Amino acid sequence: MASLNLSNSPAGVSVKLKPLVLFNICDAYIRRNESQPRVIGTLLGHITDGVVYVQNCYAVPHNESNDQVSVDIQHHRTLYDLHHRVNVKEQVVGWYATGSSLSGPDALIQDFYAAECFNAVHLTVDTAMDTGSLSIAAYIARKLNLGEQKLARKFQEVECEIGTEEIETVGVDTLKKDGAAPLPKDLDGLQKTLDRLQEVLSRAHAYAEDVAAGKRPADISLGRYLADTVTGIPRFEAEEFENMLTDSTQDSLLVMYLSNLVRAHLALADRLGTSTLPLL
Repeated sequence: MASLNLSNSPAGVSVKLKPLVLFNICDAYIRRNESQPRVIGTLLGHITDGVVYVQNCYAVPHNESNDQVSVDIQHHRTLYDLHHRVNVKEQVVGWYATGSSLSGPDALIQDFYAAECFNAVHLTVDTAMDTGSLSIAAYIARKLNLGEQKLARKFQEVECEIGTEEIETVGVDTLKKDGAAPLPKDLDGLQKTLDRLQEVLSRAHAYAEDVAAGKRPADISLGRYLADTVTGIPRFEAEEFENMLTDSTQDSLLVMYLSNLVRAHLALADRLGTSTLPLL
C-alpha cells in the first residue's frame, strides 16, 4: 500500500525583505487594471545559510479564473534577463502575490516557480490593508505525495522580517500606517520655501530699519553677514527673471513629456514582444 507523506523542507528557513521590495509591490498594485483583483510577480535575491534575502522584484502579467491561471512566462524571463545583466548576484528566489490569504491557483503558480529555483518562497502582502495594516507573510511549499504520485502542495509559513537600515526606517513606518497623509506636491514644497524666505527677509529688513533709526544697537558681525548675503545675490530685472523661470518650466515639461512617450513606447513594444502561456 502506498504511503501518504510530505516532502521535507530545509530546517530553519527564514525570509528577510528589503524595503524596496514592498515599495515595488505596492506600486504594481496601484498601477494594476481596475478589473484585476491582485498582482503577482517574481522575487529576486540570494540564499545564505538558510536565509532567503529578497532584494528586488518585478510584476508579471497574469490572468485568473476559477481554478485556472495563466502567467506571462516570456515577460518574466525577459525581465529576469535584464535584471541579471545589471546584477548577476540576484537570482529568482520565489514569487509574491498581493492579498492577505492564499488562493486556489497559488499551488499552480508555485509549481512554475519551483521549476525556476530551488525551494521557491511565496510572499503575500496585504496591500489593500484588510487587517488595518500592511501585513506580510512568507511560505514554503511542501509536496504532498501518495507513493510516487504528487497530490498537492501544502504551504508552510516561515519567519519573515524586513531588514531596514536607519535611513529606510522612516519610509517603512509611513508605508505601514493606515490612512497616512499624502506626500506634498512640488508646488506645496515651493510655496513653503517661498513663505519661509519671505519671513526671513522681513525679519532682516525690520532689523536693518531698527538699527538705522537708532531703536536697537548695531551688531558689526551681523551687519557684515547681511551685506555679504545681499552682494552675493545676482541682480535680475523682474521681466528677465520671469523669462528665465518660464524657460526652465518649459524645459522640465518637455523632459516629462519625452519620458512618458518613451515609457509608452517601451510598454507597447514589451506587450507586442511577449506572449502569455497557461499554467493549466
